[in-house]
Amino acid sequence: MNPSHFINRELSWIEFNQRVLDEALNPDLPLLERLKFLAISGSNLDEFFMVRIGGLMLLHQSGSRKKDIAGLTPYQQLTEARTRLDEMLMCQYQLLNEELIPELEQQGIRQIHDFNQLEGSQISALERVFHESVYPVATPLAIDKDRDIPLFPDLQIAVACLLTNDDNEEPRLAIIPAPNHVPRFIEVPDEKWLSYVTIEDLLIKHLHDFFPGEKVKAAAPFRVTRNGDITLNDENALDLADDMEDILAARKHSTTVRLETVKGVSAELLTELQEVFGISKRETYRIPGLIDLKSLLQIAFTNGFEKLKTDSWAPSRSPQVPAHQSIFETLSEGDVLLYHPYESFDPVIKLIKEASEDPNVLAIKQILYRTASDSLIVDALIKAAENGIQVTVLVELKARFDEARNLIRADELHRAGATVIYGVKGLKTHAKCALVVRKEEGRIKRYCHFGTGNYNESTAKLYTDVSLLTSDSSYGSDASAFFNSVSGRTQIPNYQHIVAAPYHLKPHLLELIQSEQQRAKQGEKAYIWAKVNSLQDPDIINALYKASQAGVSIRLNIRGICCLRPGVKGLSENIKVTSIIDRYLEHARVMLFHQGGQDRVYISSADWMVRNLEKRVELLVPVLDTGAKKRLIKLLKTHLDDNVKARHMLADGSYKLLSAKSGSKQIRAQESLQKAAVRRARRAERERSVILEPHMPKD
Repeated sequence: MNPSHFINRELSWIEFNQRVLDEALNPDLPLLERLKFLAISGSNLDEFFMVRIGGLMLLHQSGSRKKDIAGLTPYQQLTEARTRLDEMLMCQYQLLNEELIPELEQQGIRQIHDFNQLEGSQISALERVFHESVYPVATPLAIDKDRDIPLFPDLQIAVACLLTNDDNEEPRLAIIPAPNHVPRFIEVPDEKWLSYVTIEDLLIKHLHDFFPGEKVKAAAPFRVTRNGDITLNDENALDLADDMEDILAARKHSTTVRLETVKGVSAELLTELQEVFGISKRETYRIPGLIDLKSLLQIAFTNGFEKLKTDSWAPSRSPQVPAHQSIFETLSEGDVLLYHPYESFDPVIKLIKEASEDPNVLAIKQILYRTASDSLIVDALIKAAENGIQVTVLVELKARFDEARNLIRADELHRAGATVIYGVKGLKTHAKCALVVRKEEGRIKRYCHFGTGNYNESTAKLYTDVSLLTSDSSYGSDASAFFNSVSGRTQIPNYQHIVAAPYHLKPHLLELIQSEQQRAKQGEKAYIWAKVNSLQDPDIINALYKASQAGVSIRLNIRGICCLRPGVKGLSENIKVTSIIDRYLEHARVMLFHQGGQDRVYISSADWMVRNLEKRVELLVPVLDTGAKKRLIKLLKTHLDDNVKARHMLADGSYKLLSAKSGSKQIRAQESLQKAAVRRARRAERERSVILEPHMPKD
């Protein structure tokens, strides 16, 4: 394996986040939309530091010199990543301080830094907020370096201060974490402006309330980021739920990988913080502005400034799912393909909700990886169990950063009478599958949902994903066998249609790629189209290289990480890679293999990464319905033809924004798909309006 043929995963991810930041840099976007993308780029970096930088630091500290597929050791990866991250940080704050904040002020949105700018009534309003909402719940922490440091929340804004008294004793350090229930930006009553102060500025102004009789020598806001790359070795886990609670607790005490404070922090206070959290100068970031860019989402979604936002796109109702008809009746008439969020996620919820209330339903089986905080699907499953339906739910407790929520919902399901399985030993279960078993006219009939995204009605409005709903008996048979293999700890069988990781999915993909390669060698037309979130698996990459060398035309739409180098002469000159960053987060995994004109089309829960293909339970699902196949191919082509929001990947791993050739049609995939969904819904509504449906009396 030649390292020069691959791009480092971490550096590729940073380039993905740069594409997110590029949207914030785009002056053609509305102002609050730009602020939103800046906040998202900050949120992405938070997780990158927690997981990827944290993991690399552990590897380096352990003395590991193992090289990645691009030939870099952990230390080399850390060095190159940090250099690139420093550049990104500078770009973020230059944009915020020099462009976005001044433009926000021109539009009537401003942050107050100097309380002397406020009038008496405004000061009084902030005093009420402090004394009624902040002071009663804020908890100052005295820091004694000779004792254990109090448990301090990760990624939470706090104020650090050095305090002295009249006895000339050494200054002591105290920390006040900002209360969770108070918004980061506190609105100030103002008839002309949307004015706000930050919670940290309000805390600093009232330090005397927390420490009467002491003088504040120095104070500054800060936050710490801890290593979140703490995983469970569940091979020997006796009680997975208890062990996951231990992991969550361990994260709160894990190694600090980043300390952020303001640029003007005093040297003495900064030294104290570095000693307390055991952080070096290299992991310390003196921010030239607001700490925690993610919090800017609060302002980005502010009501009353709609002219500064993009026009809203509402999900359309699928014409395949009539509102007045039972979902079981609808699926008995044929398969339903949905593309979210252009089409509503409601039919998926409807399937589980109807099933939970139907006396003919015998069983519901479902996998839950990430769910909404107030999940209608989980509520329906609880109701189904309470109604005496046999409910089996695989709740993946190893879904990083959603473990706590999943533990709570798993306990609720268990108490309602559902059979709860905590994932699969040694693997994450990432497949998206639901099965409803129903008795109809004395026979068993099965209804299935397969998807590319989570059962989360909140993210279904923000992420693009595919849903396939079907009552086809062969899919139902496969789904039953799949759930039985997971719950019964049996070997994953060979199914009629679906293909499962970690044993069969990767070999199947390699076989499909190699089949196209052989056809190209024989002079046949051969091509592969694929849309995934990440491409990192070296075996898949090498197979694509060989296919390209044989003459297979390969078009890939990859949102995030891509370790393949496209367009290299003699290696990958027949491979084109694009990435789309737009209003919605591209999340669907769809693949097309020409197969001599047979056009085999798949949807999948899995990205083309080692972790998905070898270390997770995933599903690859062929789409068999002719109409659904044609629609998916058209969807794929729309994404691959985007010349407005798509960026073309170059061989060095950088990206260049595509632009429509002179005289050619501009294609913005997300906008085209939104308009198409609206047209389909309106056409179906018109067709329904001209049908005269008799109202029949009930027996």
